[in-house]
Amino acid sequence: MDDATGPAPLAPAALLGRCPRCGSGPLFSGLLRVREACLACGLDLRAHDSGDGPAMAGIFIVGALVVIMALVVDIKYQPSFWVHALVWPVVILVLSLAVMRVAKALLVALQYRHRLRVPAP
Repeated sequence: MDDATGPAPLAPAALLGRCPRCGSGPLFSGLLRVREACLACGLDLRAHDSGDGPAMAGIFIVGALVVIMALVVDIKYQPSFWVHALVWPVVILVLSLAVMRVAKALLVALQYRHRLRVPAP
């Protein structure tokens, strides 16, 4: 797919971690590392840097969700402290990675969509 057809749809590209131009190539080479180039269309992804945005999204979104869930569980079931100590760190880790991955893909897609131009290193 070339630039004449336009960028891939934003939501599916971000949720699935796909290339912002073609929507088919994987965006990540690891859990959170953005590839240097798309395997399908060859889009250079090195200039797209999401910075601290995904981490901030994780802090705000996951923090609010976990506090609400912990309060609901505590009020409804009144588990022992050790249950909270075992459950919530795992929930926080999984949700944080999921939110950061989607947020990072979304920020890269938005940078591509708005044609971010940065000087080459």
